[in-house]
Amino acid sequence: MASSSVTSARGFYSSWTKRENKKFEEALAFYDQDTPDRFEKVARAVGGGKTAEEARRLYELLERDVKKIEAGQVQIPLYKNTGYNGR
Repeated sequence: MASSSVTSARGFYSSWTKRENKKFEEALAFYDQDTPDRFEKVARAVGGGKTAEEARRLYELLERDVKKIEAGQVQIPLYKNTGYNGR
């Protein structure tokens, strides 16, 4: 069951474009947790036919991922050095 939920979460994430994700982040910053009908407003700001339920679902998935990272349950990937030398 866990693997199917991971697969469905991955598919859900991929249904959001980079532009929609950026608008989503901006809308979350604008409409804080005390905003009435927050996810309806976020979905409207994102556009692209996203629903309040889709906005809420993405928020919940991201929140879950952050909690896993903070709990040390996710291995942080090793990135190649991009050549930045601090100057």
